[in-house]
Amino acid sequence: MGRALIVSAGASSNEYIAARLAEMGYARPVILPSGAEARRRMPDADFDLIVVNAPLPDDFGTRFAIDACNQSGTVALLLAKSDIYDEMEAKLTCQGVFTLAKPTSALLLNQSLKWLVSARERLRRMEEKATSVEEKMEEIRLVNRAKWLLIEQLKMTEAEAHRHIEKQAMDRCTTRREIALGIIKTYA
Repeated sequence: MGRALIVSAGASSNEYIAARLAEMGYARPVILPSGAEARRRMPDADFDLIVVNAPLPDDFGTRFAIDACNQSGTVALLLAKSDIYDEMEAKLTCQGVFTLAKPTSALLLNQSLKWLVSARERLRRMEEKATSVEEKMEEIRLVNRAKWLLIEQLKMTEAEAHRHIEKQAMDRCTTRREIALGIIKTYA
């Protein structure tokens, strides 16, 4: 599975959360004691899940959780004391950060972690679809560029240029993208 990060100064809660994440396939989550250390590690590591046990020694942790969620594909959970939970939940939900009041039960923490895993999986599938769409759009741009080069250089009509690219791709058992790249290399 992916990578998880726990940002917390509480050793006992770190062990418990790490064990729950390991049960869900996130073996050996990275555990950091402060927001500053977590910020330094973020550019180097691509974390799928982040659990912030607030407050942190150097700041509360809300800004870090929000920034982490703004990175594509990262899902964050902030654990906040029950007396400020409502305020944190109102502030963070609209930013895409999950929140949970503490102290909490083992069942509720496990459910919350499972929701994180589920949300991350959904984001992963959406990222794959977005990548697929981007690749298709890039192929369309290349084919269109190749068609216009054929129109300019060989005086073909757009329909003839399109048919030429399609036929070459079929005849050579290759993609339209490869044919378009060859045309662009030849005529550009």
